[in-house]
Amino acid sequence: MATAEQIRILREQTGAGVLDCKKALEMHNGDAEKAASWLREQGLAAAAKKASREAHDGRVEAYSHLGGRLAVLVEVNCETDFVARTPEFKTLAHDLALQIASTAPEYVSKTDVPADVIEAKKAQFKQEAIEEGKRPEIAERIATGRMDKYYQDACLMEQPFVKDDKVKVVDLVKNAIASIGENIVVRRFVRYEVGGQ
Repeated sequence: MATAEQIRILREQTGAGVLDCKKALEMHNGDAEKAASWLREQGLAAAAKKASREAHDGRVEAYSHLGGRLAVLVEVNCETDFVARTPEFKTLAHDLALQIASTAPEYVSKTDVPADVIEAKKAQFKQEAIEEGKRPEIAERIATGRMDKYYQDACLMEQPFVKDDKVKVVDLVKNAIASIGENIVVRRFVRYEVGGQ
């Protein structure tokens, strides 16, 4: 039987509802760590279901840094204007703008990278590996590994989160979907820097 204190602590850690926390604790015989892990899994599963829902509302977050020498605009969409006004959603949008300012990604996700850019990068990485003395079949594998690194640098959703590098941006968004309860989509962004391209 879960105590009220155990439920309160688990609820603070996970943001899950009282009944969900009670159920998780009872399922895992009071083991708070296992209960929290189970709740996260359930939340991510729910987030995956929500991903197909339309997200037409949201906000454009503006971020300026270095005394106005660097600025970011990012459009983050959700399903309702109510959620767009919540502190949690605003914090997510701000964190995404901060991420873009810090890391200068080129694309939102892998699917946004044009096919010709992918082919050119793969060919470049393979050629570099061959020039390093690798056999062609090994160079192919090296090129694949370097493409993963390229995506991590060039695609916002593939990057480690600047405030916690153990979390990818895509997981940050999925966690927000799970806790907020609506689909969230990073639609587009622009990053301006004085003297930049």
